[in-house]
Order: sequence, then C-alpha cells, then structure tokens
Amino acid sequence: MTADKIDTALGIGVQTTSTDQGRKPKRAILLSAGRGTRLGNATRDRPKCLIPFSGKTLVEWQIETLRACGIEDIVVITGFGAPMVADQVGATATTFYNPFYQVADNLASLWLARAFMDRDFIVLNGDTLVDTFVVQTLIDGATAPISVTVARKPAYDEDDMKVTLDGTRVLAVGKKLTPEVTNGESIGMLAFKGEGVMLFREALETAMGDPSGVKNWYLSVVDLLARQSVVGAVEVPVGHSAEVDYPADLEIAEALTATWAASA
Repeated sequence: MTADKIDTALGIGVQTTSTDQGRKPKRAILLSAGRGTRLGNATRDRPKCLIPFSGKTLVEWQIETLRACGIEDIVVITGFGAPMVADQVGATATTFYNPFYQVADNLASLWLARAFMDRDFIVLNGDTLVDTFVVQTLIDGATAPISVTVARKPAYDEDDMKVTLDGTRVLAVGKKLTPEVTNGESIGMLAFKGEGVMLFREALETAMGDPSGVKNWYLSVVDLLARQSVVGAVEVPVGHSAEVDYPADLEIAEALTATWAASA
C-alpha cells in the first residue's frame, strides 16, 4: 500500500485545509508522552505533565492558558501514564496515545498524530509552562508559515534549544549551535500556518523515512525547513515561561505559577 493510500485509510488524507495566513490558529498539540526521568521522585509514579504547581497540574495550566487565548481544540499526545493523563484532562482536551514513547522521541509523536495537522495549529512541549502573554504574542505575531517562539538570554547552556536569527527569520535551530551564532532560545512553542502546515507534515514524512527519525526531535525538522526561508521568530521576554526538566526547575515553575494563581 502506498503512503497516500495508508494516509487515506487512516483518515488522514493527503491535502490539508489550512486557514488563511490572517486567521488565528484554534488547535494546539501538546507533546506530553514523556515520563521525565531526570526529575527523579517527582515523576516516579506519574508523567511530568501531571506534576502539581500552585494547585494545578502542569497540563491543567497549559490547557487553561491556551483556552484563555482562544484555542478551542487541544490534543494531548500521551505515553507514560496515559490513563492518568486522560483522567486528568477529561473533556477539556482530546488525548492521543503514542505506544512507542519509550523508544521514540517527539518527532515520532507528531508523525503519529499527523491526522490532526489538517489546519493551522500550535505545538507546545509538554514540559513548558507559558503565560497568556506568551501564547497571545505568538498568535498575534505568527506571520511566517512556521513561527518559533524565541527568548533572548545573557548566556545559553548545552541543553538549551538555541536559534540563529537574521532579524525575524530563523536560520538554524539546535542544541549544538555555538555561542557565536546563537541569538536566542526556542522556549518550546511553535505556530504552523498556511503552507507551513503541509511543509511540516511532508518534512515529518521524510524524516520518519530515515531509520534515525524515531530518535530525533521535531525541531530537527524545523531546522531543515529554516533553510527554505519559511521559518520566522516571534520574540518574547524572559520570565513568562518555564521549562520543567530538572529538579531545580520545580521551584522556578512553582514560583511562576504562584503569581498566576495569585492574579487569578
């Protein structure tokens, strides 16, 4: 069976119905399949997206923030602890299970969920907390086919997903970029609009056709697309988001969400 026939059989189809560039995306895909083993006891019996911060779990904060910015359709890609995540989100989001989460990285998660890429959408990493200011800034500022939310810092470490910029154009994305060519960090949220939807889907298909595809991040595909001048940057100031990856990040996330809870 050809790839086109397989897609049709799965209900995916080979054409997307992306909205016009002036429209705002109404769908978000959350990458929440990982366990978060680097967080130690915090994820011993639950995935990192279910870690509580200031009275709500990480995924609850994400869904609440996205909905506050007009995102009506939210898809949560699950893996470790999938039934727990489904119980947590209930009717507030659609869950989609990746059975290969233990052996594949997030590029494979998005490839498996490509049926949801039939319109403009946002991708948000499952370990990233963002406030409404960041989400709204991306929605309002995403004019390129693919837009990366970027923050500038005084210095970057080896685990940061760094970006090279030429004005608002993204030239490269990767953890191994040298300081000389690093202008910012991808905070883990991207928008795909118009032709960017199909370009990204096609790039996922190509990447997964290589044996190394299952071990790659989806931003490796965005890095390749950046060479086609279709990737832009939407810049946000630091202090409006937090990545939950290491034990030290837990305190930072708790402090950030505490300000949200207080303002609510």
